[in-house]
Amino acid sequence: MKKLAEEICIAGGRASFFKTDVSIASEMEALVAFAVKNYGKIDIAVNNAGIGGEQNHIADMSIEGWEKVISVNLNSLFYGMKYQISAMLKTGGGSIVNISSILGAVGFAGSAGYSAAKHGIIGLTQTAALEYAAQNIRVNAVGPGFIDTPLLNALDQKMKSQLVTLHPIGRLGKSEEVAELIFWLASGKSSFVSGSYYPIDGGYLAQ
Repeated sequence: MKKLAEEICIAGGRASFFKTDVSIASEMEALVAFAVKNYGKIDIAVNNAGIGGEQNHIADMSIEGWEKVISVNLNSLFYGMKYQISAMLKTGGGSIVNISSILGAVGFAGSAGYSAAKHGIIGLTQTAALEYAAQNIRVNAVGPGFIDTPLLNALDQKMKSQLVTLHPIGRLGKSEEVAELIFWLASGKSSFVSGSYYPIDGGYLAQ
């Protein structure tokens, strides 16, 4: 991410890097304070931290594995919104986009922690949208299917091919496609949209 920020600046844009452990509330608070200090306010926030977590059936899952994935995938989003919303309330509103998953709508054997966290994101998104609609803060969630990112690098080609078959469209998604949806939700073009969950999944949830 630091390299990306440098590339944006070289290209003539403006970007900053701030190393953060998203599972620690005080560090998320510091991140928001850093953004406000450097840019004056926060208009848009995208909460996109996540790990796959321990792969095990519930009876075999370690307590440590469960707590880690909930901490990174769900607690971090609550911490982010807590401080992002506080900042937005001071400057007239904003738009928050939370990254959930298709597994925020259905279960997936072996991924209890991940699925629980992603379901929780949708609940938090809807609750925040209701609580702050009158203050001009919109909150929405995006539910990607399996996207061809480094998160899948640990899988062999056979496993990747099996994931492809889960999507009626016949391929994995691209990060650029997810980014387009996030951009729309963050922009004024979606000004009447709040509290919504948008799957982007190649037909996965239609089955």
